[in-house]
Amino acid sequence: MGALFLASASPRRRELLQQIGVPFSLLAVSIDETPQPGESPEAYVQRLALGKARAGLALLDHTNGCVLGADTSVVLDGRILGKPADRDEGLAMLLALSGRSHRVLTAVALAQHDRHEVRLVASEVEFRPIGRAEAEAYWASGEPCDKAGGYGIQGWGAVFVSRLSGSYSAVVGLPLCETAQLLDTFGLPRWCQAAT
Repeated sequence: MGALFLASASPRRRELLQQIGVPFSLLAVSIDETPQPGESPEAYVQRLALGKARAGLALLDHTNGCVLGADTSVVLDGRILGKPADRDEGLAMLLALSGRSHRVLTAVALAQHDRHEVRLVASEVEFRPIGRAEAEAYWASGEPCDKAGGYGIQGWGAVFVSRLSGSYSAVVGLPLCETAQLLDTFGLPRWCQAAT
């Protein structure tokens, strides 16, 4: 049985893996996250999750390790809302999401040198109406700066969510049901007391 490596800088993904008792080590990877022309949001998140896992594999000097990669995108009207570049874009995202439903797509990929699997989870999140002053106060908190769609459901942004259909952990950044299924498929441990 090989060791598990998480190819992610996200503290939320680390916390979610720890929540289900998965022992893992971290790998720092960097890939181009530019959407390809005509690429669907579903294809995009799956490509990025697998790309991160493969980039992590390339850093390993042995062949028995498994690398977990994940990607989350907020999709409104078929358009991917990434991490806001600045305050104006962050406020525009929040106000566009205000009073509406959007989809959150999260893909998780597990890769070894000779095989890989990818799972895609789609959730629907509905926001209550958000006024401009509230959006500005939320932006000023600093929380939305590095979040897809400009909000964090596991933080202060939770107050905007009036309804969620799908996987809460996937919206945070890692679908735990599907991740556990992948770990089981690859013979990797979970529910360990001494998870990192």
